[in-house]
Amino acid sequence: MIVARRLMMACLALGGLWLAAAPASAADVQVAVAANFTEPAKEIAAAFQKKTGRRATLSFGPSGQFYVQIAHGAPYQVFLSADAERPIQAERDGLAVKGSRFTYATGRLVLYSRDPGLVDARGAILRSGRFDRLAIADPAAAPYGQAAVEAMTRMGLYPQLKPRLVKGASIAQAYQFVATGAAPLGFVALSQVAAERGGSRWLVPANLHRPIEQQAVLLKTGAHDAAAIAFLAFLKGPEARAVIRRYGYEVR
Repeated sequence: MIVARRLMMACLALGGLWLAAAPASAADVQVAVAANFTEPAKEIAAAFQKKTGRRATLSFGPSGQFYVQIAHGAPYQVFLSADAERPIQAERDGLAVKGSRFTYATGRLVLYSRDPGLVDARGAILRSGRFDRLAIADPAAAPYGQAAVEAMTRMGLYPQLKPRLVKGASIAQAYQFVATGAAPLGFVALSQVAAERGGSRWLVPANLHRPIEQQAVLLKTGAHDAAAIAFLAFLKGPEARAVIRRYGYEVR
């Protein structure tokens, strides 16, 4: 009974997301956006609409969850993933237009706390044990969560830190755990705290995890859609790239 109820709730939630993503007009493009890219995506969508008159309707969430939805027929036309793995898989599975995939940003991982004196410049707080909870995104669904696990593992700290982990469904939820005080510190995306003046942080060295190479791809549902094609072209342009850099991402 409990399993059936949970399955029904999951189906309703999935259906709700699909309804929210249903195309409103021929001038719209439906975009699935990795949660870490929420704020820059909003700015880019606004600039896109101002320049082209077309509207990008954005949905935010974990990349892994989006891939499942896309594979089950969700009507997104563009996928901005937080990794390269899922766009590549979308091509392999015949869900994406081959040759449309590109890296739109390379993300950086940050250990962050609202407490200005908690996180030091080298991340030594992780070895100190002076905290009870550590927020991360679910590594099974969110590339930033996977990067956090890799970093802790390479530091030799994962076994001792694992019991203290509080996992958010996405990097957005992991950030909320820290922002609301539910966890004293957590691994979040640099883009989420780039504009934050207070708190304390440690920019995790890039060599502690695989590059967070975020790729975009045109889905088959948008293969002949002028708005979808225009949005990806705009994302590659100088105006969008300037926004992406401002949020702390690296752009090739």
